[in-house]
Amino acid sequence: MVDEQQVHQALREVKHPESGRSLMELGMIRDIRVDDKQVRFTVVLPFMNVPIKDQVVSEVRAAVEGLPGVERVDVELADMTQKERAHFMSFSREPGSAEGVNRVKHVIAVLSGKGGVGKSTVAALLAVALRKGGHRVGLLDADITGPSIPKMFFPTQRHPDNSPLGILPVESETGIGIMSINLLLPSEDQAVIWRGPLIGKAIQQFWGDVFWGDLDYLVVDLPPGTADAALTVMQSIPLEGVVLVTSPQGLAGMVVRKAAQMTQHMGTPILGLVENMSYTTCPKCGERIEIFGPSKAATTAEKFNMPLLGRLPLDPEISKLCDAGMVEQYSADAFAPIAKKVVASVEERANR
Repeated sequence: MVDEQQVHQALREVKHPESGRSLMELGMIRDIRVDDKQVRFTVVLPFMNVPIKDQVVSEVRAAVEGLPGVERVDVELADMTQKERAHFMSFSREPGSAEGVNRVKHVIAVLSGKGGVGKSTVAALLAVALRKGGHRVGLLDADITGPSIPKMFFPTQRHPDNSPLGILPVESETGIGIMSINLLLPSEDQAVIWRGPLIGKAIQQFWGDVFWGDLDYLVVDLPPGTADAALTVMQSIPLEGVVLVTSPQGLAGMVVRKAAQMTQHMGTPILGLVENMSYTTCPKCGERIEIFGPSKAATTAEKFNMPLLGRLPLDPEISKLCDAGMVEQYSADAFAPIAKKVVASVEERANR
């Protein structure tokens, strides 16, 4: 009678037709089950319509059918999870100098479909709140052509140091490790005029060539939209999940729904939705004023079956502190419950 170990060994011999690596090494085989003379397993694909799908199925079936005692082989197909896809894609590039020594427990991306909704502010506040909660935190600014994270954290221009293990992130006042293209430029005003492949390469280097060390959370500030940069992160970095950011305007809601659809299509968990600039409070009477119209966050969250993490006010104080490079001095009372919900969601997924 065939056993599971024999099936594993047979499948290790099946190579990916393009890379020549074992399908087992690439993480393309899961859920092997042996029941007497019947073998079942799942082949996971980066995308269901890849051209080599039929060839892979034929070869794995033949490999297992060749084992003595096997009378039936059932092969199921499934899309890779985001983490499986990141592992698979890592074999298509050279590993970074620090990739093997970094120990990052959880990676969270912050994404919006539209610019101007305060996505980078939310990413910064999330990193600050996590740090205040006692976590070891890094912040990766993946907005290569419109970086704003260093401006929020540093009053003056800063540059990273090098180490034998890779580039060292610049440490903020409270100990958040930060990496951004603006930390590598001679001047913060210098434009980065790059096409998509160069932007993707830079993001991969920020993941693999930066010595992040031991982190509980790495927050990734993505550029707006659903193009190259967001795809690079979702294909090459093992994300725990995505926090989506919107504002009350109907246009922002429409575009964040596009971002939600892309996130779901890529198999990346959505941790929840934050509505920024949701309201302001009158300094004289305390009345809450929805200056951009009534909130639509609950409707959007319900449509995509994701939690509404919270609604943030339009606060002049946060703008002033960000411009001064002192975002860590913001009290962020409104953000603390959001950070707690993100941590709870991440830890729940990690313990499944």
